[in-house]
Amino acid sequence: MKTLTGKDLAAAIRAQTQAEAAAGAQPRLAVVVATADEASLWYVRSIAKAAAGVGVACDVVDLGPGAAPGQIGETLARLSADSQVHGLMLQTPLPPGASAQELAAAIDPRKDVDGANPLSLGRLAAGLPAFPPATAAAVLALLDHYEVELAGRRAVVVGRSTVVGKPLAHLLLDRHATVTVCHSRTRDLAAVTSQAEVLVAAAGRAGLIGAGHVAAGAVVIDVGTNPTDDGGLTGDVDFETVSQVAGALTPVPGGVGPVTTALLLRHTARAANLP
Repeated sequence: MKTLTGKDLAAAIRAQTQAEAAAGAQPRLAVVVATADEASLWYVRSIAKAAAGVGVACDVVDLGPGAAPGQIGETLARLSADSQVHGLMLQTPLPPGASAQELAAAIDPRKDVDGANPLSLGRLAAGLPAFPPATAAAVLALLDHYEVELAGRRAVVVGRSTVVGKPLAHLLLDRHATVTVCHSRTRDLAAVTSQAEVLVAAAGRAGLIGAGHVAAGAVVIDVGTNPTDDGGLTGDVDFETVSQVAGALTPVPGGVGPVTTALLLRHTARAANLP
């Protein structure tokens, strides 16, 4: 089995971003946070660290887990109107009563580097230019990096979030894959996933995908980032058992994650150069 790490691809994307950032005014990313979720905070810290390494300024606006929806929306609107901010994202999860989809509508689509605004998602679905969600884009970038053929192949995405599942399905369709999206109400999940030549697990449930869910030789991309009791991360795929069946598999951590962060910063650098 081949392990599909994201290290080399992420490094190449960061080098490209650094060159783009140095060519003009310094790109600036603002990340709005209103959660105490450790996995989310870990991701935000990784973004800030990576940004510093490629010449992208990163402002983390921490409103606290008790922030009211109105406060979050006003913050997003203010940052959207700030000419010094080129990229803007809202980190989830959010406090009770706050809707990520409704609040993301306050993000200027030209600054929507994580593809959260419904307008961005609509343009993506229609095949029009837009920043896709960085995680969904990272899956496609990894598949391309390892030269995984998509045209005509059966692809199954487990998860229907607007962050990964739905936008990724559109990206795969644009590459001429035959796509099935599974979710919590899919009957006999293994019967569907075991038909996939390319399987993407993005349900947010640790160990959901085992060997019985995977066809022999399939390419498996694990998007899951589930916190463990020892402070680490584990994926949606049971790596030990699936690695005995799959032809290729991404690790967690070290697979999709580094590429996601690198692409988010590249989107920011490109947003800074929009006419």
